[in-house]
Amino acid sequence: MASTTSARSAPPAIAAPTGPAGAGRLLARARAARPAPEPRPAHARPVLLAILVVAAVLFAWDIQHSAFHAFYSETARSMSESWWGFLFGSFDPGNSVTIDKLPGFLWPQALSVRIFGFHPWALTLPQVIEGVLSVAILYRAVRRWAGENAALLAAGAFALTPAVAGLFRTEVEDPAFTLCVLLAGEAALRAARAARLRPLLAAGAWVGLGFQAKMLEAWAVLPALGLLYLLSAPATLRRRLAHLSAAGALCLAASASWVLLVTFTPAQDRPFVDGTTNNSAVSQVVGYNFVNRFSNLHVDAADTGSVAVSTMAGTAPAPPTGHTRPTAAQWVKMFAPSIVSQIGWLYPTAALATVCGLVWRRGRPRTDPLRAGFVLWGVWLVTYFLVFSAGAIGGHTYYLGVVAVPLAALFGAGTVQFWRGWLRGGRSRAWALPTAVVGTVAWSAAIAELFPDFLPWLAPAAVALAVVALALLARGRSAARSRGAVGGGPVTGSGAAVDSGSVARAGGRTARRRTALVGLGAGLVAMLLPSAAWASSVLDPAYGHSGMGSTGPVVNRHRAVAHHPKPPGKGGHTGHQAADRAYDGTALSPAQRRLLDYTRAHRDGAAFLFATTSWRTASPYILHAGAAVLPMGGFTGTAPTPTAAGFRHLVATGQLRYVVLGGPATDPGRAIGPWVRGHCTPVPGQAYRLYRCAPESAGAGPGARG
Repeated sequence: MASTTSARSAPPAIAAPTGPAGAGRLLARARAARPAPEPRPAHARPVLLAILVVAAVLFAWDIQHSAFHAFYSETARSMSESWWGFLFGSFDPGNSVTIDKLPGFLWPQALSVRIFGFHPWALTLPQVIEGVLSVAILYRAVRRWAGENAALLAAGAFALTPAVAGLFRTEVEDPAFTLCVLLAGEAALRAARAARLRPLLAAGAWVGLGFQAKMLEAWAVLPALGLLYLLSAPATLRRRLAHLSAAGALCLAASASWVLLVTFTPAQDRPFVDGTTNNSAVSQVVGYNFVNRFSNLHVDAADTGSVAVSTMAGTAPAPPTGHTRPTAAQWVKMFAPSIVSQIGWLYPTAALATVCGLVWRRGRPRTDPLRAGFVLWGVWLVTYFLVFSAGAIGGHTYYLGVVAVPLAALFGAGTVQFWRGWLRGGRSRAWALPTAVVGTVAWSAAIAELFPDFLPWLAPAAVALAVVALALLARGRSAARSRGAVGGGPVTGSGAAVDSGSVARAGGRTARRRTALVGLGAGLVAMLLPSAAWASSVLDPAYGHSGMGSTGPVVNRHRAVAHHPKPPGKGGHTGHQAADRAYDGTALSPAQRRLLDYTRAHRDGAAFLFATTSWRTASPYILHAGAAVLPMGGFTGTAPTPTAAGFRHLVATGQLRYVVLGGPATDPGRAIGPWVRGHCTPVPGQAYRLYRCAPESAGAGPGARG
């Protein structure tokens, strides 16, 4: 740690030469101004390799027993069935309705299914790869900014964050999103160091790709990236603003690409956009997935063209959006037990690092790269902290991966700065290292006590290690002081004076450093142990597959939501429950297989095998057979797809011949169900309420019966 690579000074701004050869001279000067890469310490590669191996083990452990994720797994399979469904993110193989988000995060999963076949592990594998890449990119970004040891600490802290260990083994959108914004941050750091446009454009493009995975949440990183470049790039203000404008334009174009594709594709040639009432991708992104998640904005869903609820069909609806007043509890959400245990173990060190990094670097030139990095990660952390405090998180622990990025970066760089301050011995900075150890360990012990039955040894072990660390750090300082007080020395036979005090002081400094280094190691273990212990719970089958990115005992609160919950016992679902009493979700039940075989045998060229009143009823047929089943109502059960007129058109044109009634109630199901019962013929011998709808029945009057 004592040999930590210091942050390099930023090169001076390069004035743009004029004349015919100006461009060539400018390029030559820019290349000359780039600092030569510094040699890496001998320990760097082995330690980085070990961190990446640990990360891969945590992310991939027991991958063969991964579980399907509700709604996403069906969509990934449907996207793998056709390139048209792949492009638009179709939930069903018949391409009737999209997923309720942009489909970018599922593109790697669909490609994996095409390569390896449809298995749970094939859906999880892309997230594992994205996770290992994220650790490597964070290391690279922090190394460029704060040096080798800071980068290793940041990468290790990131991999050992519980939310990260759970995130990159879960089939959700945030792994791809986290990787994209990390790549954007790394590119922005490169751009700011030498005022280079190309990496800044790359940062904008990466944010745009992140938008395809997480929509407007990707834009929350833009204030941090913009401030980094605006405040520290070695160029004139006009040039900095011009570069930021170009990168912003590219970011906007990349972000809007899928939305524009959907907007300019005729509605009859693409799936219905889920989460909306007007079949608009803009409404899905801005209304359903943004405005609706912030109840304190007081905007009605109807005004945004989106559905009013965001909960799964057949579950208790959340309060209507636009009418909930913010409460004080909302702004301390990130300190709730189920969240702080997944992401918050290093809050104290990150906060202290941000403050010290900015205060200690005051008075430096505007282009100081180390201070600029603290601005980047500090603004990143505060922005997402506020976003998640104001928005809805629920049980979605995997949302928090983007918060783990700045926490880990600040922990790594902050610890290195604290260590340097301790070695220099000045009172103005030596206090920071022990303060960080004490504050972080005390905070971690308090979090551990919120779950007294889980790893009860954790808090005492961390406290004991912290005590050892403080004792060694104090001993190193006192030993150095006592040795430094030794006076002058004797004269040798040759007449040369030997300053025994200098020798003693040199030996004292060496002993001081060794003792303090051991204390630092103990302190690092004490600070990281609680987080690592929770992260390692993914190695236990009891905690390994929450489906929501959770680890430890929080898993049991979230698992049932993510892994295909069974239909509730009210609202006319008893027929389905009786038919599927032994159904465990790993394959079609015998009754479902009979229904599928019958409709396939009597399909008569129809585009859809049959329709269901809910995606949850259609789910097993899509998941385990890739069947072209028509779901109604989208994810929430309230999207107007298909409409009553559209449904009758499908029947009249022979595209749909069978309908299964029952299951979770949806708005289209309530509207279409009476028509089916009045115009279609029940099919005997099935465990489900299966109806056959002849094309001529769609042209009958309201009172006619099939």
